[in-house]
Amino acid sequence: MQVNDGDSIASAAEKLGVLVACGDGTCKECIIKVLNGMENLSELTEKEKNVEVKFPYRLACMCKIKKGEVLIEI
Repeated sequence: MQVNDGDSIASAAEKLGVLVACGDGTCKECIIKVLNGMENLSELTEKEKNVEVKFPYRLACMCKIKKGEVLIEI
């Protein structure tokens, strides 16, 4: 699925079946594994740090694509 630079991947992840329940980074239901392109995502947010999300995982509701390609696993 294609997502434009600067867009959140939450909406695309939802279309692929990842539940984005709370939308504010606290429930961890939208956790994704970044297989390639982590450098193309926004920096880890404080909320992700608080719920101890570790590489290569991110929360779909918290990260945006800066530019380029990102390959994720849901």
